[in-house]
Amino acid sequence: MAGYYDLVLGLIPLTLGGIAALLTVVGVALTTAVALASVVAVGLVGHAMFVKGPVDDATTATDDGGLQPAD
Repeated sequence: MAGYYDLVLGLIPLTLGGIAALLTVVGVALTTAVALASVVAVGLVGHAMFVKGPVDDATTATDDGGLQPAD
């Protein structure tokens, strides 16, 4: 089953190519269309890294934080 990160990896080239092609058909210059499409692709990467980041479950620390003797 495809997870969230698999979908993000698939959407990066699709958004880059699809939005750039759509903007080019509308009449935007190719270099501008690719730049605008890359903003969306970078947004997907940023969301996957920072908003829904691949982190482990939170664990509670069992250390009491006190000093331990050196001996």
